[in-house]
Amino acid sequence: MAAMLRCVTRFAPSPTGFLHLGHAHSALAGWTRARAAGGRFLLRLEDIDPGRCRPEYATAILEDLRWLGLDWDGPVRVQSEHLEEYRLALDSLAARGLLYPCFCTRADIAREIAASGAAPHGPDGPLYPGTCRNLSKEERARRIAAGEAHALRLDMARALALAPRDLSFHEEGEGRIACRPERFGDVVLARKDAPASYHLCVTHDDALQGVTLVTRGEDLRPATDLHRLLQALMGWPEPAYAHHRLLTDASGRRLAKRDKAATLRDLRAAGVSPAEARAMAGFG
Repeated sequence: MAAMLRCVTRFAPSPTGFLHLGHAHSALAGWTRARAAGGRFLLRLEDIDPGRCRPEYATAILEDLRWLGLDWDGPVRVQSEHLEEYRLALDSLAARGLLYPCFCTRADIAREIAASGAAPHGPDGPLYPGTCRNLSKEERARRIAAGEAHALRLDMARALALAPRDLSFHEEGEGRIACRPERFGDVVLARKDAPASYHLCVTHDDALQGVTLVTRGEDLRPATDLHRLLQALMGWPEPAYAHHRLLTDASGRRLAKRDKAATLRDLRAAGVSPAEARAMAGFG
């Protein structure tokens, strides 16, 4: 019982559109677990992509969650207000030789992959071929000084050499599951248009906020391998994980912003009550 009382969950949407029933399911999954355990439920806005995030969507998220009957503990953490914290985490990785600048454009990478004939694939698509991994320190410094745009990539081979060989995570209802972060290759952890990646920010914030149980969609389960690697490298605590099913429409298609799924605002305008919306989201 004492462990349950320390349960801390979170809902961490990106304000790139209005919430729909899939978001409601995810929020309710964390909220109900925290409230049932007498724990804490946190709200975080993952808004580090200035090209897609909008303040009006951030405001709407708070309104929609309150309409659903959800509350949260403590202030809302807004990631764009904490960029220096993520920079310090990147600096720590860089100081250990775990990051390198990558000057390749997406077109450069596509051409390199096409030329290789059979590039290996990871959860996010073809793996980066390592074009910039072995540039000399002098060339890296020269190109950065010249103002060339670049991303910061994790040197996966070096990272794995420092991580526990038996890296794993605990999935609720399944037990320990072995991690294979090498499937992601030299993943990008920062770029000019997004000063820190989702992977870095989410693991940093979960550690900082004391999250003990990560409840999120099954589509993010593969990323857990990479998140556990970052936690191990940074000495951050390991939460437990509970990846839930994804809501689908009548045709079996996943509810998603890009497919213009009906939003909670649409439902409210149509006269749907909060209780009915919670039931539609699987929490009746």
